[in-house]
Amino acid sequence: MRVRFQADADLNLIIVLAAVRREPAIDFQTALAAGLVGRPDLEVLAAAAGEGRALVTHDHKTMPDHFAEFIAKENSPGLLVVPQHLPVSVAVEDLLGIWGATEAEEWVNRICYLPL
Repeated sequence: MRVRFQADADLNLIIVLAAVRREPAIDFQTALAAGLVGRPDLEVLAAAAGEGRALVTHDHKTMPDHFAEFIAKENSPGLLVVPQHLPVSVAVEDLLGIWGATEAEEWVNRICYLPL
């Protein structure tokens, strides 16, 4: 099964739009569509996990610690941390690479920092 992505509220929307434009079959939900705007990290992680989606975020300060706390109690489809300074094109290429070359099961309870 392919990886499904969930954007965090702080993720640059251009990354989501560019990924979908490059590969229309990718399942990449915005934070707005998922109702995640303004919700605490643990709730965001739980919502993404409930939908079977790996969370994609720019939040490298608090999200990794909350991710560790979350996976101590339940499983997560994964966390992908994209540095804000990373060019959109590089972020999109890496996400498309993950989507096209890996299975969702490979990302369970795993954190990955882009670039790959």
